[in-house]
Amino acid sequence: MNVIFFGIVLVSFVVAAIRQGTWVAPTGSADAHAPMQALGLGMIDTAGHAVTLAIGLIGVMGLFLGLMKVAEAGGLLRVIARVLRPLLVRLFPEVPPDHPAMGAIIMNLAANALGLGNAATPFGIRAMQELDRLNPHKGTATNAMALFLAINTSSITLLPTGVIALRAAAGSSDAAGIVPTTLVATICSTAVAIVACKLLQGRFASPPPTAVASGEQDEEASPDERADTVEAPLPEASDDAYPGWVSALVLLVVVALVPLTVAFGKTIAPWIVPGLMVGFLGFGMVKRVRVYEVFVEGARDGFNVAVRIIPYLVAILVAVGMFRSSGAMDMLIGPIGAITSHVGLPTDALPMALMRPLSGSGAYGILASIIQDPSIGPDSYTGYLVSTIQGSTETTFYVLAVYFGAVGIRRVRHALPCALLADVAGVAAAVAICLALYGQA
Repeated sequence: MNVIFFGIVLVSFVVAAIRQGTWVAPTGSADAHAPMQALGLGMIDTAGHAVTLAIGLIGVMGLFLGLMKVAEAGGLLRVIARVLRPLLVRLFPEVPPDHPAMGAIIMNLAANALGLGNAATPFGIRAMQELDRLNPHKGTATNAMALFLAINTSSITLLPTGVIALRAAAGSSDAAGIVPTTLVATICSTAVAIVACKLLQGRFASPPPTAVASGEQDEEASPDERADTVEAPLPEASDDAYPGWVSALVLLVVVALVPLTVAFGKTIAPWIVPGLMVGFLGFGMVKRVRVYEVFVEGARDGFNVAVRIIPYLVAILVAVGMFRSSGAMDMLIGPIGAITSHVGLPTDALPMALMRPLSGSGAYGILASIIQDPSIGPDSYTGYLVSTIQGSTETTFYVLAVYFGAVGIRRVRHALPCALLADVAGVAAAVAICLALYGQA
């Protein structure tokens, strides 16, 4: 991210400097700004907009994190984990069903489905550490590791809470309108990730891992590494699974949501936020959760998150603002966008599609700058599209570095190409579903 950030700033400065050297003030236009002056004004304006955006985000983040805290306290994560278990034991045949790795994988995907990124990461690292215990070739990714990483970068998302909050803060009248589009896009990207991994694992052959008893410690692991594996304890209920037919029924329901989303997405969207409020609080009451106290605790976390991201928003939005103000954005994106705009990916959305696999904070900043642009807005076709891309794809290189870095994987085999294929599928599916629901202006 350091290289990306400095590169954007440097390119913006160089382009503005070149344009400044050849600039001639237009006659009869006293308000025209020289390129370098426009660059400076753009930096100051975007820095102020970043803080304004973050302040507007505080209340919405507090609302959604409060609701998610109630759902988590009521055991919703454990319910999803029990549903997923029979499906995942078939996807990961190399992993014994009672191995701790399976529980960590399940909890990671359940947290991702609810948009709980902070909760998903510790479980993801724990899953990689446990999978490494089954790895007979340290430093080389197993088939299970590659599949888990690819699924993680494209995990089916039922509720992209962070993007909904950002859209609401940007003044959207339909902040949750991306829930159906995100669901469709993530189903497609996850399916591509799974199929690609199964097809490519033979081309990157590696001996199958040998099963290790679930309680057995890896003899090569240091005491510090062993301690790391217990940082995110799994709920005991995650070891119990619903019958296979329940999991199959839930999967069919999720798949059936795709045509329903296409047909009734606009009608359903206004009901989502009020329905979440009533549904999650009602779920908490049934589970005897002290919903008010737990909601307030989650809302406090939302306040802290919104405040913490202010420096990141300032850095990214200023860099993106410089890139736009200097004219570098038009020079880079214009020719490519002229081609992609014919297939539903407009020029304004192209930076988002390119940045998303590289940098989460960078993509978040680009999303914020796009939907804050008065000429675009959050409720335009482009606004829906970039919001869906943000909510339906993951920062592939970050996930690869963190998860594989935690266990010292140097040979990633087919994990990276499968994850990138899933990213491409997610963007393509986002374009298709947004065109179907919201058209293109």
